Amino acid sequence: MRPTKTDAALAAAEETHAHDPERAEVIARVRRFKAGWYELGESLSEQRRGEHYKQWGYSSFEDYCKRELHLRMETVDKLTGSYGFLRTRAPEVLRRDGRDAPIPSYQAVDFLRRAEEEADAPEETVREIRRHVLDEGASLPKISRIYRQVVFPVGDEERSDKQRSGLKQAIARLVELLALARDDGTVPPPLAAEVEEPLARVAAHLER
Repeated sequence: MRPTKTDAALAAAEETHAHDPERAEVIARVRRFKAGWYELGESLSEQRRGEHYKQWGYSSFEDYCKRELHLRMETVDKLTGSYGFLRTRAPEVLRRDGRDAPIPSYQAVDFLRRAEEEADAPEETVREIRRHVLDEGASLPKISRIYRQVVFPVGDEERSDKQRSGLKQAIARLVELLALARDDGTVPPPLAAEVEEPLARVAAHLER
């Protein structure tokens, strides 16, 4: 498999900072991230707590994660949150190697963590989620499909607002792409105008 630009950048960074074992090890753990996330979650937690990244020229943990590790903060927060949750609530899971017991994904563990923090979540439901995630290694899509509305219920009005917002964004993006296609000749102007007109009507309706 051909390495991506991010893979290549991380490999180069690891080699560049080989003289600093701690710094190089964090980068190495990012490269091994897809194979196992526990050690990366541990390392990121240590860096956030110890602020060693400041010695490497970064003013903030977010800047360090984004520029050196090529990780989004949303991913970092889920990794560190999931690792911290397992360390305190299910430390035995961190000792698994994936052969005798499944290694749950950090996304599924994050869902379980938030479910256990949700005060109104039914206790029996949370126990079911814990069993599915930690004992069976169930994926986030499966867990979310079954339990999201039970643990994190969304009201009709909130759901309608989210759908409206998503549709408005989709229309705006489609209009933008259509304009580009018209300008470069991919789509004839008359056809572009024919499509834009109903889109504009739908957008106007959503603004009411």
